[in-house]
Amino acid sequence: MFGRKKRTGTQDGVVPSDGTSAAEETAGTASAGQSQENPRALGPWDESELPGERSEYLDLGALLVKPVSGVDVRLEVDQRTQEPRAVNLDFRDGSVQLQPFSAPKSSGLWDEVRAELIAGLRRDNGDPSVSRGSFGLQVDAKFPATTADGRQGYRLARFVGVDGPRWFLRAVFTGGAALPGPTAEVLDDAVRALVVVRGQDPHPPRDLLTLSVPEDATVRRMDDAAGQPPAPAADGAAPQDGDGAPSGPAVQPPRRGPEITEIG
Repeated sequence: MFGRKKRTGTQDGVVPSDGTSAAEETAGTASAGQSQENPRALGPWDESELPGERSEYLDLGALLVKPVSGVDVRLEVDQRTQEPRAVNLDFRDGSVQLQPFSAPKSSGLWDEVRAELIAGLRRDNGDPSVSRGSFGLQVDAKFPATTADGRQGYRLARFVGVDGPRWFLRAVFTGGAALPGPTAEVLDDAVRALVVVRGQDPHPPRDLLTLSVPEDATVRRMDDAAGQPPAPAADGAAPQDGDGAPSGPAVQPPRRGPEITEIG
């Protein structure tokens, strides 16, 4: 159920410029009525809403992951602190990077974070746009890239934010998961099945919630993934080590850490 990632994508996930692009709706044009819908009606869930038994999930601390056939689970580990900083779910030619953060009691973070993200992506040639996806409003980005055969194209990313009770979940979909299709559908469902364990400890808003490594995990060193979208150099961007700075979930790009903990 959990094993080594098997990549089947072509051209390192780069879409030719004459192919399918990111959503065309421009940033900030979505209606207020759309943003009032409940994108969490089908998950991801809070610990208080846990569907089924806890034993059915892979316990990664702040995140409980429901096993899905064909989906591999990886933990990004910060090289300096040796602490997990993100969970990655991999399926076929796509991946989603997940990070849970604390949030204020009174309001969510996604509206605020989305505006910061768009500003950062614009400064870094990410060509952001806002569209409505399966989790509500999302930010689609496309970074200039060159395909394996030398053509000009784009590397795509889909940034999703989910506001829960006193927590915020950021999900960054890349590769085949950034576009509509079977890969995106499987990983969307995997994200919906997640359970966020906020806990009762006090945390400042945007503090990265603690992730943990299962006892049966294996660790292997891995260089930063080639071809990932470049880091948006926005003011207040999150530190790479996910140390819970106030600007934590702002514009952190999808990246593999220097060490990967593979589950299985």
